[in-house]
Amino acid sequence: MKVSNALWRDQVLNAMPPELAHEIDIFETELLLRKQGKLDEKLFAETRLRRGAYGQRYDNGQRWDGKETQQLAYPSGELTKGPNTLWDAPGMLRIKIPYGGLNARQLEVVAELAEEYSDGIAHVTTRQDFQLHFIHIDDTPTIMRRLAAVDITTREACGNSVRNVTACPYSGVCHTEAFDVTPYAQALMRFLLGHPDVQDFGRKFKIAFSGCRETGCGLVNMHDLGAIAVTRTENGGERRGFEVYVGGGLGSVPYQAKLLDAFVPVEELLPLTQAIARVFARLGEKKNRNRARIKFLVAQLGMDEFKRLVLAERAQLPPDPRWTAFLDDVSVLDEKPLRPVAALNGAPAPDGFEYWLTTNVYPQKQAGYVTVTVTLPLGDLTPPQLRGLADIARRFTYETVRATVEQNLVLRWISEADLPHLYGALYALGLHQAGAGTIADVTACPGTDTCKLGIASSRGLAGELTRQLAAQVETLDPAVRNLRLKVSGCFNSCGQHHVADLGFYGVSRHAGNYTVPHFQVMLGGQWTNNAGSYGLPIGAVPAKRIPEVVTRITNRYIQDRQPDESFQTFIQRIGKAEIKQLLDDLTPIPPHDLDPTLYTDWRDAREFTLGDRGEGECAGEIVSRIDFDLAAAEREVFEAQVLLDKGEIQAAGERAYAAMLQAAYALVKEQFYAAPNQPDQIIGEFRTRFYNTKLFWDDYAGGKFGHYLFHAHEHAREPYTVDTTRRRIEEAQLVVEAAHSCYRRLLKLKNA
Repeated sequence: MKVSNALWRDQVLNAMPPELAHEIDIFETELLLRKQGKLDEKLFAETRLRRGAYGQRYDNGQRWDGKETQQLAYPSGELTKGPNTLWDAPGMLRIKIPYGGLNARQLEVVAELAEEYSDGIAHVTTRQDFQLHFIHIDDTPTIMRRLAAVDITTREACGNSVRNVTACPYSGVCHTEAFDVTPYAQALMRFLLGHPDVQDFGRKFKIAFSGCRETGCGLVNMHDLGAIAVTRTENGGERRGFEVYVGGGLGSVPYQAKLLDAFVPVEELLPLTQAIARVFARLGEKKNRNRARIKFLVAQLGMDEFKRLVLAERAQLPPDPRWTAFLDDVSVLDEKPLRPVAALNGAPAPDGFEYWLTTNVYPQKQAGYVTVTVTLPLGDLTPPQLRGLADIARRFTYETVRATVEQNLVLRWISEADLPHLYGALYALGLHQAGAGTIADVTACPGTDTCKLGIASSRGLAGELTRQLAAQVETLDPAVRNLRLKVSGCFNSCGQHHVADLGFYGVSRHAGNYTVPHFQVMLGGQWTNNAGSYGLPIGAVPAKRIPEVVTRITNRYIQDRQPDESFQTFIQRIGKAEIKQLLDDLTPIPPHDLDPTLYTDWRDAREFTLGDRGEGECAGEIVSRIDFDLAAAEREVFEAQVLLDKGEIQAAGERAYAAMLQAAYALVKEQFYAAPNQPDQIIGEFRTRFYNTKLFWDDYAGGKFGHYLFHAHEHAREPYTVDTTRRRIEEAQLVVEAAHSCYRRLLKLKNA
């Protein structure tokens, strides 16, 4: 039951920081104006996104943007009919948790809100946020006020803004860190929140901190701005600073961040970031959202010119006392233990404790204390579990809890002697699962469960992989036990599939009269070294066969690896061509009558179908020419990867461009059988027939993939570098995927 206005008015309103209270009042007014038709929907959309309020997808295809009119189911089971406007359909609210830091009361408030306003689940994201789904827009001001009363905000959790500032969850207790980055992450978050210089971005801006370079739990290399703690000796003393990186990002085509400065003194961190933000706001793309991230600006200008502009901007900034005010007491966030140091005494332990101890417990640099990871399958928590964790945090610690980018929670400053009792308390909550950081600890984005961009069920696949692997992880060969698996529902990499040992992202394929859910298999990613390298796709496999993919690849690694050979080195040594051959028999799709299970996604009994188009010949289904042509384009992309692995950079880039051209030509021939086959003519026909008509455009990508093709054609004769080749391969894969989608739309139009 929802808390009444009378109950929270005195308790909540008086507890809110004035600046957050004012912001929420403004949002509530804008909400009222939009209801009255006095505020433009596009303007309000950005307004609500900047307050963390997202639209959401439903199983029956409902969307939170007023474009469909169907029956809608609420979490309670109540049905409503009529126009599916913003006011009818619940959505998602994202809650910012800077550096993942939480206390017990905050956990309890999230529990209350999940119970009273959503579907009873609080979801931990890959950016240390919480998300509540099935939230009604009318309830958002109340929810925001109750969060603000415990010093949590949703402001700029979404939209074209500085998103949640993330940091290594072990910062302050890590053995290999240069120093604790927590106070610097918090100071930068507070400085940038609502700052006028970060309100005019073309797209989002993500920041991450890491205490060390090698382990790199902060994943700095995949962020718009990243800071790695470093120290150096000056005048006989230690001086703190940061290696600052800019221009990273995942998304459909990932970029690795570039080093801007090898040592930025801590007192320069905030003004330098402000200068970077001003340059991005002034020069970053605004019209074409597909190229509006800072990674494109850095690539366009080059690092030398970008750095010159940033330093010039920094030189003219008026002094701001907030730049260094936090340095007066950087120890304000220092943590301390609640319980005294005491070692494990060898007393009998509960079942499962010993293995849990090996995977979920990290000895801190403070002797006698450990950090415990609470494994959350799919990142989900129920209100009773949240309340139980709050009790545990009070019982064993000074409420030192942090969310992680792997969708778990960690409890810091646990005395070793308390571990059996802590395990028992977690067991009572159903939160005692071992395997944190292992192959069974699978990361996934929301996918088709709630995301409007989802193509295949990332949570469904991740749940199945977790189920299968958790049952055997304790007995798995050590070589594969600590591999990381990550799943995204589409190419956008919200599940971080690019930095996984084995990554997967959702796509689909046409088979007869049906659309079959698939996942692209990614190899070569690296989680360590702050997301040290990105994987590339080697081919799409039906969704239901992905567990077999994992089994085959890991078994091959166990059998053929050399002593102490890492998974990345092994894949590079044997080559992606050999791995692809290992999976080739999993890619053909049998007729629906022979195996209808492949025509459904994980956790969804419904079929992906385009409708009845007649039966194929008894000797086998008829395969159209375009199916062969698009398969050839996919092959070209894969061969480009093989060439890249061999170091044949120019040939790999040219092959990737050829794959794009092949995909475009396949579509052109579908409309114009005698189409000319020269590159300029293909591009011209494609632009006229598919791009200008928007047939090639997709709901989730717009014309972005067409731009990739045109850009590649325009620069086809230029020399390639390793970076530009990797990008071209990524872009080529996306152009091929878009061609598959375009062909499905053509079939729908033909059968309409």
